[in-house]
Amino acid sequence: MRHVALDPDGLAGLCVVVPAPTGVTYHHQYGGTACRQGRQEGYLVPLAAFAALDQLREIFEVHLDSVGTWNYRWPDDELDHLRRVITEISYWTSDDGRSEEPKPLTLDESRLAEVDEAWIPVQTPDGPAILIWPNSD
Repeated sequence: MRHVALDPDGLAGLCVVVPAPTGVTYHHQYGGTACRQGRQEGYLVPLAAFAALDQLREIFEVHLDSVGTWNYRWPDDELDHLRRVITEISYWTSDDGRSEEPKPLTLDESRLAEVDEAWIPVQTPDGPAILIWPNSD
């Protein structure tokens, strides 16, 4: 098994880690100043969604003060905002190996308790994944 630390200096923006038996496990610090440590075996997909990244930083670093959201009870308006931001992120997939098409990510609400700064469970066209970005800490 290979282990790859995704330290904040190593990430340029948003990425997803899609679980898969790759033999590579990614380690990522998340949760703002709570400094939680996440691990996921799979493959890393960089995403070009700079406006969404700015909005996610606004939500977690400004509105929620970078302290993490462990067991946070999301008010309906905040959850709706988070959902909208996530769907603005395109994930390019190749269903048949020839044609590529962007599809939006969606918040994986079955794992809502895991949502934190720089660690958001999402659904991609390739299945469940973790949306990550450089932690503010």
